[in-house]
Amino acid sequence: MSKTLLEYADWLDERNLLWPAAPQPVPAKATPYLPPLPEVRAVTWSVYGTLLLIADGRLLPSIAEPIRMEVALEKTIHEFNMWNSMYRKPGAPWEYMLQQFRSLVEIQRLTGAARKGEAAEVNLPRVWRTLIERLQHKDYAWDEDELGDIDEFSEKVAYFFQSCLQGLQAAPNARAALAHIRRSGCRQGLVADGQVFTLTQILRALRRGVKTPSLTKLFSPGCVSLSYQFGVRQPAESLFEACLASLQREGISAAQTLHVASRLRDELGPAKRLGMRTALYAGDRHSLEATPAEVADSALRPDRILTDLRQIRQIVRSG
Repeated sequence: MSKTLLEYADWLDERNLLWPAAPQPVPAKATPYLPPLPEVRAVTWSVYGTLLLIADGRLLPSIAEPIRMEVALEKTIHEFNMWNSMYRKPGAPWEYMLQQFRSLVEIQRLTGAARKGEAAEVNLPRVWRTLIERLQHKDYAWDEDELGDIDEFSEKVAYFFQSCLQGLQAAPNARAALAHIRRSGCRQGLVADGQVFTLTQILRALRRGVKTPSLTKLFSPGCVSLSYQFGVRQPAESLFEACLASLQREGISAAQTLHVASRLRDELGPAKRLGMRTALYAGDRHSLEATPAEVADSALRPDRILTDLRQIRQIVRSG
């Protein structure tokens, strides 16, 4: 049986590979506002910039810096022995791969989005699947016993490439915040931009050096909505609707649900429009996206402001 994505990620660690450095948090100028919200029965979190600190502040399929794209693509081509099945073109192999990669990313952005007015999300394993299928025209193959069928293999390639492109780590006290909500008796979920490997990244970042509950214990069934699943990215109200519908079936309304994120307009804005309570995480200057004017705007103003994720204990008390 082939490795799961989590088993594959753990196996990579055993090889002591070099990854990009994770960004260090930089305090933002913000004043916490933490009165309790006793009516809250569910908490949803954004991921990148909130639970995870990531280079560039958010998960990106492609970045403008050529040297970082070069390094990530060269490592990926070498790791999966792709060079012998690539068509010989002028320039370095990574340059040819970059042209194809960016073209496929742009096609998904232009052809996706099911709802008018919402931005399309890129499904990175699908991008890599197309690239792998093109390599198969020149007899490309991989160890399916270890890496799985083409869909499973594409997920692992996407994870490896992204790990080479953007360093990340758990935000300070993310583990404690999640554990508190779990113990409080509230439902807990994710509504965020993310890929199929996002849950693996969360679990691995949280458990570094510490035993961490499984994702099924951390997050409630039906309460995880990631952008790749729906083909749209924030700000998109449809990302929240599936999670809210699941909570509604348990008798929990949008007004009883608190969403925590670091981007006021893109992440908290749609939550507020749907009637959710909102909390701005202002604990890292690189991830924070909120101007004083936006904070003062009644259409965007967050209900609470955190500068440390542990402060969720003051907002959502244990049952």
